[in-house]
Amino acid sequence: MRAAPTILHLDMDAFYASAEQAAKPSLRGKPVVVGGLGPRGVVATASYEARRFGVHSAMPMAQARRLAPNAAYLVPRFALYRTVSDQVMELLGRLSPLVEPLSLDEAFVDLEAGGVADDTASALAIGEQLRAAIEAVTGLSGSVGLAGSKMLAKIASEEAKPDGILLIEPGTERDLLAPMPVRTLPGVGPATADHLRRAGMTTVNDLAEAGEAELVRLLGKAHGGSLHRMASGRDDRPVVAERDAKSVSVEDTFDTDLHDRVRVRSEVERLADRCVQRLRAAARSGRTVVLKVRRYDFSTLTRSETLRGPTDDPTVVREAAARLLESVDTTGGVRLLGVGVTGLADFTQEDLFAQAADERTAAGLAERAEAAAGARAEAAAGAGADAGTDAGPTTVPEEPEQESAEQLAARRWPAGHDVRHDTYGHGWVQGSGVGRVTVRFEEPESAPGRVRTFRIDDPELQPADPLPLVRNPADYSSWPASLPKSRSGPVAAGGVSRP
Repeated sequence: MRAAPTILHLDMDAFYASAEQAAKPSLRGKPVVVGGLGPRGVVATASYEARRFGVHSAMPMAQARRLAPNAAYLVPRFALYRTVSDQVMELLGRLSPLVEPLSLDEAFVDLEAGGVADDTASALAIGEQLRAAIEAVTGLSGSVGLAGSKMLAKIASEEAKPDGILLIEPGTERDLLAPMPVRTLPGVGPATADHLRRAGMTTVNDLAEAGEAELVRLLGKAHGGSLHRMASGRDDRPVVAERDAKSVSVEDTFDTDLHDRVRVRSEVERLADRCVQRLRAAARSGRTVVLKVRRYDFSTLTRSETLRGPTDDPTVVREAAARLLESVDTTGGVRLLGVGVTGLADFTQEDLFAQAADERTAAGLAERAEAAAGARAEAAAGAGADAGTDAGPTTVPEEPEQESAEQLAARRWPAGHDVRHDTYGHGWVQGSGVGRVTVRFEEPESAPGRVRTFRIDDPELQPADPLPLVRNPADYSSWPASLPKSRSGPVAAGGVSRP
């Protein structure tokens, strides 16, 4: 624990949904839900307006639609979220060399290591400046917590939401934590909370008074000891600038179970390509390919194959994933597929057989296409022959299930994604169906726009990249200025600011 509240935790407010509202003037002040829109989709983020109806993250999308039927339901735009996240992380990097990102919208910062704060007043001042800088650069709001430890800084930012700042003065931790529910502490999930409740412990104060020995008896040495330290307000974890990724993976949940083995394989190959794209974007390679299959009965199987050396070659990853699929029984249907790469490295070992593999794949596809064409021709000839002629059974190679026009439209025109029309300019997809796509034409800094409907194959309508949320953001290249360290004495404990 530090003697000054110089650990800062930033958490952007309803990040995905807020970014969508900033980008779409017609949605500001209205309930917005971002996530997977299929029957098996899950809510990623709900705006504060949607939360009033009971919608929250990780909720099944079908349940969210029942609670808030008039909300706007949008597919995530990760390209936009990553761009905004980069802007926020760049601002945090100006405060300190020790920035620990937890996700796109959340990070710890060691202000003392950056020399921008060393006491309560200077920490509070830099926290307020940070909130103003984030709004000026991105147009979004974030909540800031300041404390002498990571645990308390995170608790403070949660208490400050939305769009606020809360400082926990060192020395007041125990009193602040005492009445809070046990779920407030990191590592206490529903199962642990229920176990503690049955033991008569529902608040943080109950845990502190129970003593370490009792918590170790209930939860084990590691978890029990850690929980008692946190309940007493003790957390000595440092802010770690480098959180090295251990794996890169992608997965998809399908609206309906996949039964066609050829379709399953094509989806695995598509996921392998997406995984490699992420791998290359991170300038990494990996040695172990992992396949994840969740079947119709919710049973989940994983298979892995370790290569001779690290690779970022899409052909190598595709072939490894396909080999792993051969060992999995998909009878009955598949509801989820995932492909990942672990054993990450910063270099690749070139696969001398990759080019040959590409050539074999192309040749194999050509042979299968030729065989299928021959079989169809033979079948047609047999059908036209005399009735007395027995052409015998003909086996036509299996073809993958074809997606419906509605599925293809939903894939090309996801709700909420950007488009550009040759006549009407930039807009976003409100929805698609029955061969049509509905678009609202507006930009982040425009007034709410008009809605128009087009055929899904309209040649004048094309997918587009997201526009910046702030067209001309303020210049913070020289921020923060050299701040004189405050010597004016501490402010009141639990200092809080909200607009």
